[in-house]
Amino acid sequence: MKATSLFFTGLFSLVMATVSAQDSKDVAAIKAVIEKETYAFHTVNRKDWEDTWLHAPYSYWSYSDSTGTSFIEGWDAINKSFDEYFKTQVSSRTIDVAKQKGEVKINRNWVQIRVYGNGAFVRYTQHVKDDIDRDETSQIRILEKGKDGKWRIACVGAIAAYPKE
Repeated sequence: MKATSLFFTGLFSLVMATVSAQDSKDVAAIKAVIEKETYAFHTVNRKDWEDTWLHAPYSYWSYSDSTGTSFIEGWDAINKSFDEYFKTQVSSRTIDVAKQKGEVKINRNWVQIRVYGNGAFVRYTQHVKDDIDRDETSQIRILEKGKDGKWRIACVGAIAAYPKE
């Protein structure tokens, strides 16, 4: 009886260690996808930005700050909606994101990352430091892991801290 109990305790420990290692690997991959998506957006790299997204009809993007609130449903609509951004931000306008004097620095505070099989929920706060005065935002991401093993963003929700201090 004692040997059986010891065997199951050992087996349980091994399973938990394997699950924990997988969770750590997934968490690192999830953070990397979010970092890539944000950096690609702010450096106007459309190819990398598109690569981080799940191209599905249920993909969703939303943003709310002191200037207004917006949401877009479905990958095709999200991608089309950002056409103008990715076209105009490569020109030489003075407010051009891609032509800033300094580097884009993104400070992120990870609040929670929960992995549910091939799905994940992420919550964090973010402040982008660049030549544009930006609001701090509270953000959520919902991601899915595809058959190729890559995590991709299915949902973005960002709300700016308001009023600014």
